[in-house]
Amino acid sequence: MIYPILLYKNNRNILRRKSINIKKKLNILELINNMFDTMYNYNGIGLSAPQIGININLFIISINKMVIINPIIIKFGKKKYYKKEGCLSLPNYYVNVLRYKSILIEFYNEKWEKKKIKIKNLSSRIFQHEYDHLKGKLIIDY
Repeated sequence: MIYPILLYKNNRNILRRKSINIKKKLNILELINNMFDTMYNYNGIGLSAPQIGININLFIISINKMVIINPIIIKFGKKKYYKKEGCLSLPNYYVNVLRYKSILIEFYNEKWEKKKIKIKNLSSRIFQHEYDHLKGKLIIDY
């Protein structure tokens, strides 16, 4: 199923809400599969649950088909860099955003396995962008 992407101009209140953690017992595999279908349909490289109107701590990243549940950024690297970012919720709008080049993260995957990994470059940037969505933050805030 392809979900409609919530656009900022019509859905400010939903996109500005802080998301809540997901309980382990909740079966979210169908939601995750639908999110991947939606992300690919809109030519995205990441998608957060708030962007489809569900304020839970879940997002996906196209690189390695990562599923991120209840994420935490444990540590930021030392280097930052600017790069132009877009957002599916703000079509045709791009902002130079300063992000950390690498981060140490902790999260659950779709099998509810706890992961702790260091990611860098584009994966780190996408993670930080989607993580912002879970906090109600958008690229226009930069």
